[in-house]
Amino acid sequence: MGSNGSKNKNSRLIETITDHEDQDINCMALSEDQSLLVTGSEDCTARMWTTKTPQTECLGIMRGHTSYITCITLSDVFVVTGAADSTIRKWDMSTCECLFVYKGHTARIYRLISTGEFIFSTSSDKTAKAWLFDKSEVLDEDNDGDDHDDDELTGKMCIRSFKGHTLAVYPIIYIPAEDEVMEDSDDEDTIVINPLDMVITGSADNTAKSWSFDTGGCLKTFKGHKAAVMSMVTDSSGKTLYTGSADKTIRSWNIHRGECLKVMEGHDGPVMCLTVINRLMYSGSQDGTARCWVREFGDCTRIYRGAKHSIVAVKVQDGILYTGSGDTCARAYDAKSGSLKKLFQGHTAGLQCLLVTKEKMYTGSSDGSLRVWNIQDLDKDDKNATEEEPADEDYEEDKENDLDWLENKIDADDKV
Repeated sequence: MGSNGSKNKNSRLIETITDHEDQDINCMALSEDQSLLVTGSEDCTARMWTTKTPQTECLGIMRGHTSYITCITLSDVFVVTGAADSTIRKWDMSTCECLFVYKGHTARIYRLISTGEFIFSTSSDKTAKAWLFDKSEVLDEDNDGDDHDDDELTGKMCIRSFKGHTLAVYPIIYIPAEDEVMEDSDDEDTIVINPLDMVITGSADNTAKSWSFDTGGCLKTFKGHKAAVMSMVTDSSGKTLYTGSADKTIRSWNIHRGECLKVMEGHDGPVMCLTVINRLMYSGSQDGTARCWVREFGDCTRIYRGAKHSIVAVKVQDGILYTGSGDTCARAYDAKSGSLKKLFQGHTAGLQCLLVTKEKMYTGSSDGSLRVWNIQDLDKDDKNATEEEPADEDYEEDKENDLDWLENKIDADDKV
């Protein structure tokens, strides 16, 4: 499987896996029980891996996309992938068979959400779409015995197109209504959309928008950012929205009123990732830092330093903040004190994605490798004080050009 274990006990590196033909690993997702990892790559494939066996084993390869895979989501026994070929594919985990190809977007897919009933997608074609998860819903509805051609079936699988953004659409959030809608139909399998269900999208046009899932109409436009909205998250109640932007700020919003509540400043580069944990929010930026914010007041209480390039992922588990960076390293910090607990070195190019389970951390990189790290008893590991940070020289120029890179990326999307 192209894996080899590390003999350096101090490194915590368990395996280096290079099955993706040395092509960039762009994205990864975990199953709900954390027993299965799926990675997506520039090699146009997605691969499934075991996470609870002593050695990471490849369970299957999903082939079919004609361009690189950009995003993955898992639902029950299915994998859903989006790619730069403008399509979304649904796969059977047990056979790696492609069950359906969702066609309708006209440019690269950026993000996916799967609820088990619906799939939500965003694209650089300036739209977001909602799809039926199961094609049997369409076939059962048209039980006249007629055959369906692919175009007709695909058209019926797309149940909403959210149109209104003027540039590429990046992050997306689905907020189901708190109260369940009463079904008029006697058919238990009938898909019913609650009129209060909401979708929120962020765009390179500097805005976020909320949409009625029921009608597809725009409810609110969140205006205030001066550059692209790159990341979004909500509180647990789904009432407050947080947007991270290429203008270096984070804004909080009242979702139902569309009002900006706070502007959180401090980062010196685009805000690429956000996560909410109870009263706190963590952000990662192209300035090479992660920050902790008290959501209620908008105050920054911790700055996690050390990275020499963009922070592409932030994850929090058991009081430890994990970050993945374009400087080839992952880091673990004490979330409360901000002190560096562990530096994970080994990749030879920037990290693209990072996920953690109870015992392991998985990192995907532009060097084409998936690396598996031991994070057990990390709170007892004090070896970080003697570890050497990566040299600056390979990354300082890239760091200075990060904003230029982002602007060029957005310009390229505008031309689609």
